[in-house]
Amino acid sequence: MTDAVDVCAAHGTGAPSPWLVRWAHLIGPGARVLDLACGHGRHARWLAARGAHVTAVDRDGAALATMSTLANVTTHEADLEGAPWPLAAQATFDAVVVTNYLHRPLFGRIAASVAPGGVLIYETFAQGNERYGKPSNPAFLLAPGELLDVAREAGLRVAAFEDVTMPAPGAACVQRLCATRAATPGENPGTAALYEATA
Repeated sequence: MTDAVDVCAAHGTGAPSPWLVRWAHLIGPGARVLDLACGHGRHARWLAARGAHVTAVDRDGAALATMSTLANVTTHEADLEGAPWPLAAQATFDAVVVTNYLHRPLFGRIAASVAPGGVLIYETFAQGNERYGKPSNPAFLLAPGELLDVAREAGLRVAAFEDVTMPAPGAACVQRLCATRAATPGENPGTAALYEATA
C-alpha cells in the first residue's frame, strides 16, 4: 500500500483490532491462520497466543524479524504486489486475516485461501477517508459495498459487514467484513461457532 497510514497504527504491535476480537470465536485453538500484510504482527502475536498456528506474510523483513522467536508463528517475507503469490497455489487456511491493506488484484487469492469451514476477517479503509487523512488515494479506498461483492463472488457467506466512520482513536472510514466458507452445502460455520462459544 503505497499511500500508507502511520505504521504503528496500521501494523504495529499494539492491541488487536476490535473487529478481529469480536469474531475470534470463529478461530479455534490449533487453527491455521494466514495474517496477510501483517506488519509487526499485532494480530499474528495475539492469535498465536490463543493457540493458533499463524503464517505471517509481509514485505518488511525487519518487522517480520521481530516475530522470529515466537511460538506458533511462521514468517514469510514477500512483495505481495510486485511478485507472484508467495504461497502454494492450493494452500488454504482456517482463517484469513487482513487489516489496513488493499490490493484489489489479490481479492481472488485471498478468498480462495479460506478453507472449507474457514473464515475471512477483513478490515480496511473506505471511500470518505480522504476527508480525514491517509490513505486518501482512491486506489486504496474501498467503494461502497466492495467487500460484500468480494465475498459473494467467492461464494462466502457473510456473517457481518460494516461500512462506518470510526471516531477514535483517529477518525477514519472503514469497511469490515466477516465471512465464512461452508464445509458442506447449506452449512453456516459462523452460526455454529457462535453457538458453541456462547453455550
